[in-house]
Amino acid sequence: MMKTKKRRSATRLMPCLLIFGLLIASCGQRTAEKKQHDLKTGSAEIKYAKGFNIDYYNGYKLVSIYSGSGTKKDTIQYVLLGEGKTPPSGYKKSQLIHIPLKKLVAMSSMHVALADFAGSADAIVGLGSLKYVSSPIVRANIKAGKVKEVGIDGTMNDEVLISMKPDLLMVMGNPDAKFSKYETLSGAGVPVMLNSEWLETTPLGRAEWVKLMAALMNKESQVNAKFAAVEKDYNNLAEVGRKAVNKPVVISGMPYKGTWYVPDGDSYMVAFLKDAGTTYKWGNVHGTGSLALNFETVAPEALKADFWLNIGYVDSKKDIKAQDARYAAFKPFKTGKLYNYNKRVNDIGSNDYWESGAVSPHMILADLIRILHPELLPDHQLVYYKQLN
Repeated sequence: MMKTKKRRSATRLMPCLLIFGLLIASCGQRTAEKKQHDLKTGSAEIKYAKGFNIDYYNGYKLVSIYSGSGTKKDTIQYVLLGEGKTPPSGYKKSQLIHIPLKKLVAMSSMHVALADFAGSADAIVGLGSLKYVSSPIVRANIKAGKVKEVGIDGTMNDEVLISMKPDLLMVMGNPDAKFSKYETLSGAGVPVMLNSEWLETTPLGRAEWVKLMAALMNKESQVNAKFAAVEKDYNNLAEVGRKAVNKPVVISGMPYKGTWYVPDGDSYMVAFLKDAGTTYKWGNVHGTGSLALNFETVAPEALKADFWLNIGYVDSKKDIKAQDARYAAFKPFKTGKLYNYNKRVNDIGSNDYWESGAVSPHMILADLIRILHPELLPDHQLVYYKQLN
């Protein structure tokens, strides 16, 4: 009798053991699949930019946008998912971006340039403003009614953006701004990505953000090859400029509402000046992009400077003198060595220096060397700069 009861108990236990075994096997399989899914396969080669990183996993890409100071602490991370891929755990839905992007809303000229560089300008369906665009492709799409204006920062139209259902809204990152301002959009399923390229300290670092666009468009090979060519040309030119025997004294900009903002030593603009072989008074002053000075501080330097560059919204010596008659006393004004970056301003007032120039630093550097040291690049024709008469 006891043997019979034991056999019956064992018989009842067998299905339980079988189910338990299957559960363990299933859990083990899911764990193995997760490990395989989260297996890191590599990282993007980022040589100059400090503001972002891209890691590749078996099933997704992980983009890290760093804080404005360029430290290792992440501001925010985004998971880029290909079609049919399963999202990894541990990330908010608002941080998932489906790639390749088919509908991009861009909030600055730089974002347009990045998409154009990647051969993906057609993906732009929205812009902060339709007034300032140089890309022929985007302008044609605006004319065809394929691109909507969504407003900039304080005037951004959340309702229009949400109704558009873009794959991504790319905004300008600011170390002092709070990402919470985009909660309405991200909560409605519109991924918002910060882009802080303007905080980069070198021209190549700024241009290297094209690799972020490459990851978003699945065009890494194409973009990496194009960037490598830009990098090679820039570094070759920088070697020429830095070896120049004479280092002309330069000043930059013009006062705005009583304040003369000059680039500081940590800005990509000063990197241009150093690579072009110049003497610049504030080249070793550390800051976050520009220094706010008054006329009296800059004037002594301007009186003896050899060149006056990047003068702003002026097109002639007459325009400059109309701003302030004291400018006529500056040495560059007297000698005519005034060069502005507005050669490629189109019929709607868009300056391509801030668009295609941002991803063509080698062409800007070539312009500067031709201006400052004409004997070093005698055959180069200015692309973005022109002399003001």
